[in-house]
Amino acid sequence: MPAVGSSGMRRTRVFGFTLFAALPLLAGCASVIPDSGNRPAAAKPAPSGPTTGPRPYQPRPSETGGVAARPIPATPRPPLPAPAVPVAATTAATSGVLAGPDFATLGVSAQQATAALAAFRISCPSVQRRSDTSGLTQGADWAESCSAAKNWSDSDALAFFSRYFGTVQIGAGTTFVTGYYEPEIAGSRTKRAGYDVPIYRRPADLVDVDLGQFSDDLKGKKIRGRVDGTNLVHYYDRAAIEGGALEGRGLEIAYAADAAEFFFLQIQGSGRLRLPDGGVMRIGYDTQNGRDYVGIGKLLLDRGALRSGQASMQGILDYLRADPVRGAAVMNENPSWVFFRELTGPGPLGALGVPVTGRASVAADPKYVPLGAPVFLSLDRAEPNGLWIAQDTGGAIKGANRIDSFWGAGDDARAIAGGMSARGSALLLLPRVSVARLIPAR
Repeated sequence: MPAVGSSGMRRTRVFGFTLFAALPLLAGCASVIPDSGNRPAAAKPAPSGPTTGPRPYQPRPSETGGVAARPIPATPRPPLPAPAVPVAATTAATSGVLAGPDFATLGVSAQQATAALAAFRISCPSVQRRSDTSGLTQGADWAESCSAAKNWSDSDALAFFSRYFGTVQIGAGTTFVTGYYEPEIAGSRTKRAGYDVPIYRRPADLVDVDLGQFSDDLKGKKIRGRVDGTNLVHYYDRAAIEGGALEGRGLEIAYAADAAEFFFLQIQGSGRLRLPDGGVMRIGYDTQNGRDYVGIGKLLLDRGALRSGQASMQGILDYLRADPVRGAAVMNENPSWVFFRELTGPGPLGALGVPVTGRASVAADPKYVPLGAPVFLSLDRAEPNGLWIAQDTGGAIKGANRIDSFWGAGDDARAIAGGMSARGSALLLLPRVSVARLIPAR
């Protein structure tokens, strides 16, 4: 972030910020700038005082999404026996790669394969241009499968994956899967009664600095801030922005009705605004203020303000709304702020710059999963089992076999994503030429 960071879901682009089921679990992030991939990475708390509280707002039942969907249990396939992952491993290639079973034995349904083929097809142009930081593939490896995908019949998608891909397991093969979605909240293009929570575009004074231009030791590191006189300083944090630091600059692209709902839309990285006239405005991740993300669910758990069973999205929303002033203070302890742009084409967009598809796209760490690659999941929860395409990233989605599943938009998507927490095993599908290079003895 999923991203839904963009994600988006994230940004990496639109989707990909953290999932509500994972809020209590998120820890720190070592990057200088939080991965803009859809969802922000969690970080240590940076307390700040309250500003103005969220305006009292009573959402309709369709906006709250109710409780999380009841999980459908399943028995996952055990991972393949694997040697211990080297302590110094930082990519898939250095974590150990094992040959997996033949794709035809995995039990993927025709419906899943058809959806995955459609998602894979639109990813191909980006996949072949993108540098793969996982160490598993080269751009040319995708040429054969991408060429075949253009005209391959969707009705025979199972045969496509069986013909052009082999399966591999990365490291221990054990996986943890959460979920994200494209939220829809009440909003307006203009400020009006009941709609007064500003949604800002990227400010012109927000500066990105590539530190690798100044020192080889800092390659891959970036910082984000603003110029104050002759100094580069931190950009305004959430408390300062809530307190009016950006007012009067014409940066508002829309207004939300509920500050708490908008807070969670920022976590997702993109979403839809349901306008007063019944229309819909889609907004997507543009950038972030450079401040570390702090998961307030964990803060509230650690303080005893919430019990473990209450640390879902809905439980946190209830807590924030029960006392608006207290809720504003808690939200301001997450100094991260996401800036948006209006999306007028297909969307939401993932880290590859192409639309992500509900029940077909996942976010993953590109150091361990080549973006565009198919991923097979076998979990203790049935809903996410099957074939997906990695099209997104997220700041909290880090490490081998850490996956964030995208469920689309609407109440069902929200109910599934909001409570998604599944464990089991994962396999990557790679072009056969990649598998042959990685595992020559096969």
